[in-house]
Amino acid sequence: MTLPVDLAVIRVETDEIMHQLGCSLAQLLSAGNLVLLTGPLGAGKTTLSRGIGEGLGVISNVSSPTFVIARTHKRSDSAVPLVHVDAYRLGSAAEFDDLDIDLPRSIVLVEWGRGFTDGLCDSWVDIEIERDHTGASETRMVRILGFGPRFADAALQAGFRQLEAVGGVA
Repeated sequence: MTLPVDLAVIRVETDEIMHQLGCSLAQLLSAGNLVLLTGPLGAGKTTLSRGIGEGLGVISNVSSPTFVIARTHKRSDSAVPLVHVDAYRLGSAAEFDDLDIDLPRSIVLVEWGRGFTDGLCDSWVDIEIERDHTGASETRMVRILGFGPRFADAALQAGFRQLEAVGGVA
């Protein structure tokens, strides 16, 4: 079992800040990166994904792939695509594997991905988005964890910690 590296905890007050967080996070991603997005409905997973897409320069609009399950987005300045997956309707890790995603040559975002991607790569990012369930606030808490040898790199860890400036440290 790979122990996580706590990369950042960010307070996000608005959808615009969540989008900007995604734009900034995109600068830390490269081919072979797997990013799991977890949180309840309406937490901001797709808003964060849109920001990542914008930050990566994708050509098309990033929207929730709930009904198509996976959508590949070409980028304007790179041959490395963004693959956006919604695993909500998948029943098993085998169904995820059946999507035949080229993980080493793509940046892959998986909403609802915990448990579906285990063992697919040795390093990944897990982003948990929590929101106020009472409806009294739109504030989200975003916790970013890194797993695997890639996140032993101190410079990369510092890059993630700089994301805290986008929203605010929790």
